Amino acid sequence: MRLLSRYVLRQLIAPFCFSLGALTSLMLLNQIARRFGSLVGKGLSWGVIAEVFVLSLPFILAMTIPMAVLLAVLYTMSHLAADNEVTALRASGVSVPQILQPLLAWGVLMSALTFLFVDQVLPDTNARLRGLLIDIGRKKPTFELREQVINEVPPSKFFLRSSRIDGATGRLRGVTIYDVGDERVRRVIYADSGFMAYAPGGRDLTLRLYHGVIHQYKTDEAERFQITGFATNEIRVRNVFDELERNTSDQIRGDREMSSCQMFAVVHDADTDEAKAEADRRFFLERDLRELLRLPAVKPSTAPAPVPGDYCVWLERLRSALKARLLPRKLAAQAPAPPKLIPPAKTPPVKVVPVPPAPIQPAPTPAPADTPRAELAPRLSAYAEVMLIAARATDAGLQEDRYMVEIHKKWAISLACVSFVLVGLAMALRFPRAGMGLVIGGGLAAFSIYYVGLTAGETLADRGMLSPALSMWLPNIILTIAGLIGLVLVNRQPGLNRGGDFRELIDAIRYRVRGTAK
Repeated sequence: MRLLSRYVLRQLIAPFCFSLGALTSLMLLNQIARRFGSLVGKGLSWGVIAEVFVLSLPFILAMTIPMAVLLAVLYTMSHLAADNEVTALRASGVSVPQILQPLLAWGVLMSALTFLFVDQVLPDTNARLRGLLIDIGRKKPTFELREQVINEVPPSKFFLRSSRIDGATGRLRGVTIYDVGDERVRRVIYADSGFMAYAPGGRDLTLRLYHGVIHQYKTDEAERFQITGFATNEIRVRNVFDELERNTSDQIRGDREMSSCQMFAVVHDADTDEAKAEADRRFFLERDLRELLRLPAVKPSTAPAPVPGDYCVWLERLRSALKARLLPRKLAAQAPAPPKLIPPAKTPPVKVVPVPPAPIQPAPTPAPADTPRAELAPRLSAYAEVMLIAARATDAGLQEDRYMVEIHKKWAISLACVSFVLVGLAMALRFPRAGMGLVIGGGLAAFSIYYVGLTAGETLADRGMLSPALSMWLPNIILTIAGLIGLVLVNRQPGLNRGGDFRELIDAIRYRVRGTAK
């Protein structure tokens, strides 16, 4: 069995590397085709363009590694079955579960490596790619303007809309500019045409407008609306650079730029906010009931905060242990010198000023018996307060579900390697003579089922229509059950040396259809 395991694993290396390289190259070419035109139009250096595509590789690898595992299993096992090597193993007393053992161990290893890559490497590269794309988007806004769309001109508070834009010359037609830089003044500029260019020095952007009118309104002068016409008007937007400036400060990360532990912290905060909102809702309900029943008021109670899981605690302990063993120990600091004793400063004597006693307030008189009922109406919670608490709970729940989806997605995509091993082995042994048709067709079918189910489940879970765990793990469960059923059926077959191509499957389906029609 050791010889068999080494032989099978050695046969997997070449198809896996080829599949991984081919799939990654195809998806990278897709990214290049989508982004290359906009990046070249920005006037960027080739180093920055290459950096964008290099930072896109980890995201692509996260999807192509499970695909390559499936294609490698399909190709290797179908090749061994077509050469009757699987039949020879079955005749020698080797069962399907024994053939599965090295493949399953390899799938578990690839799942562990994929999870470490997705959880520790991918968030940082996604954050760097997102920051780089934001910095690129701020460069040369002339090429970023779109026709018939309100475009922001960073870093100013100008929003520009033009019916025609010539990115090469900077000429504009049908220009409308919304100036919201001052909260007290609202200004809208309309122009028949215009011209956009950089001022000398390349730091400021000049907008020269022709034949237009300015509408201006001041909030402190509500009765006055100013209209000014012009033949030529020049506007300068300060600090719009024609050079790429890299922002090295830490930006706010989204769910795609966080590791599992960071997302667990966000989920914990959202869970705490939801528990506090529920406690406030119960307090308002109890307070209103006591107000209606004329009972004494109670103090608001605080909800206990949920306890986080042990995964991140264990991971932090493991990192600390590795640092203690791999990194050199720090030397103990020397004892600090004794501090100098400074005599206390003399403070002036405090002058005591007598305070007159507060006047005694008379006790409130009880309401007479003939007081109208409207004056004794209970003071209940406002509708706005109740709706605000409900909105807090809903927002916290949606945020918790969104981040839990990403956490389960990391695990589900990683363990998809095991599900693909089971499905690939079952298909390869069931159709041993299908050849490359099985590799392409079977792989495409499995990919479609998995990733369509994953995308649909993510959408439903983000909207709160399905639990995050079920939505992310359902494709894995379906493929795993299908693979196990296929392996059980294949293991019951006495031999695999005849048939086994797609024509047999088509004939079986045709026979079933004819039998049902009769």
